[in-house]
Amino acid sequence: QVQLVEPGGGLVQPGGSLRLSCEASGSIFTIVAMGWYRQAPGRQRELVATINSGGATNYGDSVGGRGTISRDNSKKTVYLQMDSLKPEDTAVYYCNVRGYYSVSSFDSFDAWGRGTQVTVSS
Repeated sequence: QVQLVEPGGGLVQPGGSLRLSCEASGSIFTIVAMGWYRQAPGRQRELVATINSGGATNYGDSVGGRGTISRDNSKKTVYLQMDSLKPEDTAVYYCNVRGYYSVSSFDSFDAWGRGTQVTVSS
């Protein structure tokens, strides 16, 4: 089992910033991609940002240029910096990590964190 710890959520002022982190641990052979998705009440879960093992990034349309995702491979940790936060960014943010338990291509995992609440409000 892969465990994900994702501190960093909380209350943020509009126009402010946040920094989320997600550390993966457990029986991990290799990680293919890491990132965050979010879900607000009444909305579908949507992509925030992901980064793969090669460093390629993908950002959701709602994030645009306000977010920066990075990773520390040695620590199996991914970071998300978001600036100019809006009330619309209020959601539960879920860390997602995909990878393999072993060298076998059949031994894959798709792990999700418990989610961290991010609230953007005055």
